[in-house]
Amino acid sequence: MRPGEKRAFRRDPLAYIDSLRHRSTTPVIRLPWGGYCVRDADLSQTLLRSPEYNTGKSRFFNDLLPTRQAQTEVGHAVRDFLRASLPQYGTELNRAVSELPAASRWPTAANTLVHRSLSHLLLHPGTPAGTRRSADRAARKGVFFHAPHTWQRARAEILRARLISALTDEVRHRRDHPAAEPRDLLDAVLHVCHRTEVTDRTAAELHLMMSRAIVVPISASLAWSVLLACLHHTPDSPWPWPADRIVRESLRFRPTPWMLGRTVPHSMEIGGVAFRPGELLSVSPYLIHHADGQWTTPDDFRPDRWSDPDEHGHYVTFGAGPYTCPGAAVAQTLLTDALTALTRDARLTVVGGDTRPVMAEGSVPRPFTLHRAPRCWGSDSTSEGGD
Repeated sequence: MRPGEKRAFRRDPLAYIDSLRHRSTTPVIRLPWGGYCVRDADLSQTLLRSPEYNTGKSRFFNDLLPTRQAQTEVGHAVRDFLRASLPQYGTELNRAVSELPAASRWPTAANTLVHRSLSHLLLHPGTPAGTRRSADRAARKGVFFHAPHTWQRARAEILRARLISALTDEVRHRRDHPAAEPRDLLDAVLHVCHRTEVTDRTAAELHLMMSRAIVVPISASLAWSVLLACLHHTPDSPWPWPADRIVRESLRFRPTPWMLGRTVPHSMEIGGVAFRPGELLSVSPYLIHHADGQWTTPDDFRPDRWSDPDEHGHYVTFGAGPYTCPGAAVAQTLLTDALTALTRDARLTVVGGDTRPVMAEGSVPRPFTLHRAPRCWGSDSTSEGGD
């Protein structure tokens, strides 16, 4: 990328990709940093669902699992475990929300809140204390969430190595003493891995990767939901929308995975462009969710659109086709429960909010301060939520 393009991208990444779309006259955009992105929403949807395009293993798992079947089994095992553990998550979530200060700095506070609410599901309380401490430290010090400074990222690599070592020892112990039913995410992963040729260290790396894949996007999406809802209603009005509609609209308006990339499996022509095997071709949930003709007023944040099926376009926050995230419904529940807990008996306001994202682990809000105060029940604002 040229210096001017880099500055424009850093200033507002989504506006930059949107400008590329509007300047392009072809269905496929050449990206300045390499690879291509599909411009047309319908073609994007067709591509995501195409068996020809979606062959082989998912790139999400890198080379940690030997087959696509093993990848699918791990995804389903994690989903099923989280779904069964929603009551425990709710208990920990309410406790974490009750201990939030009146003013908190986001999205860092979202990171802490979500990880704390899920930590006992990632590693159950019977796990050795040293391993749990390593996992908590990893979540706070840049292993889970992208660290902004070089020295922090260097420290995170050391912490990551220590955590993987501790997890590898725990995997070895659990394989010698398997649990009858999954007690945490690591057990859920190991119940699948015992049927595949996966080393103890690989199982540990898989657990860390899945833990991050759960905590990081939920944290970012919760921060977006809080920020966007607070920015788009007047301070003197009650919280105007149900939590589930806010979550859905936030995932549409500012999807955390803003690019979904695939490696072209063999020579093919897409959108009039000839692709060779190995080239990177992406679709952008952000572009799909803001496509004219697909959504009513796509550039407006309107949670009420989710009460009218005619206002829905292609919704691909969790992907589409063969590689759709198996935990999509559970993730939406985790998010909705978190937002509901935050707004229950409370009024919310934000200071310093900005809808331009930072690209770290996907699309993340810029820092803002959330003020959370008890609701005055004697006022007219008696519906659940905040302002």
